[in-house]
Amino acid sequence: MKTFDLSPLYRSFIGFDHLASMMDAAARSDKSSGYPPYNIELIAEDKYRITLAVAGFSEEELTLGIENNTLTVTGEKPQTQETKDEKRFIYKGISERNFERKFQLSDHIKVSGADIDNGLLHIELYREVPEALKPRTIPIGSKTKQIESE
Repeated sequence: MKTFDLSPLYRSFIGFDHLASMMDAAARSDKSSGYPPYNIELIAEDKYRITLAVAGFSEEELTLGIENNTLTVTGEKPQTQETKDEKRFIYKGISERNFERKFQLSDHIKVSGADIDNGLLHIELYREVPEALKPRTIPIGSKTKQIESE
């Protein structure tokens, strides 16, 4: 496993102490099997789309959830008699196994919707930055005016 020395970043970035822990968590959770395959697209400046290949899964067998800035996509097939199914197939190359795929979302990223089409699950996301966090200019000599307005 590779380790990164982030100490030069801490000299100029204030309040990003959690960055190292997030990178460690991502490195630990990246040991997944790679199933199902997915794409992450930048649609517009503040709009994203995650597309997962979920062939063989219906809407009822898929679950999406968000907790602590983590988007979790779960696919669960109902339990069947595997011995009967295995006897039907001469070769089974399409995997329909259960899965759980997690995506770490940045602050202020919201999920606007999800849709399944032709075996692809599309999850639409957007960034909504609160007004208080948007860049603003502070006029010089406005110390007393600013305190009065707060």
